[in-house]
Amino acid sequence: MAATQLSANINKIALLRNTRTIGIPDVVRAARIALDAGAHGITVHPRPDGRHVRANDVRELSCVVREKPGAEFNIEGNPFHGLLEFVRQVRPAQCTLVPDETGAFTSDHGWDLERDGGKLEAVLAELKALKVRASLFMDPVPAAMDAAARLGADRVELYTEPYARAFGTPGQHAALRRYAESARAAQGAGLGVNAGHDLNLANLPVFLRAVPGVLEVSIGHALVADALEMGLGEAVRRYLEIIRQSA
Repeated sequence: MAATQLSANINKIALLRNTRTIGIPDVVRAARIALDAGAHGITVHPRPDGRHVRANDVRELSCVVREKPGAEFNIEGNPFHGLLEFVRQVRPAQCTLVPDETGAFTSDHGWDLERDGGKLEAVLAELKALKVRASLFMDPVPAAMDAAARLGADRVELYTEPYARAFGTPGQHAALRRYAESARAAQGAGLGVNAGHDLNLANLPVFLRAVPGVLEVSIGHALVADALEMGLGEAVRRYLEIIRQSA
């Protein structure tokens, strides 16, 4: 089984930069620090309002990731809000399709494939034609994984905020069981499994020990928060050590 990869989401660094007009913190420099510290990839989620990473960031970061052998660039977002324009331009290793609304505070649910599958099928076909790995952002619902595979997805990213909220409560065990069952269902359908949203240094090791075969975790908010205390490079190394110990 392949080791879990860490993709550093740097949206929050861009958010901080955007509060001024002087270009700091520099998202390109941040991406290089994360990759030099061992992160396996960089994730960005460009939104229509430009409050995080912007179009020029996507192009520059794509070049930065390509400089690092073996590193992967993951662009995530809603394919019906201009996301595919970025994908066509830079051809990332992976595109994660997320059903967030235009003004959403953050991503807060996975796809309803009964409702949206017809629209997504054409998007997934285009990603395949572009030779970009396609991942669908999904709630931990085992029964939905066959449908994701039939639509043409390569992977699913399990939306982990419900687990993060249950962590340390009596509901933790039941939440982990749902994620484990969803991961097994996805793998049984031929899909790879990623995970992300509100994973952190405390809850990540428990998740990885309970949920089999997670190929990639995308971590941003907690990683940047930890970086304020220990520096970005050290924060990346801490997450990598947790991943190693949880294998």
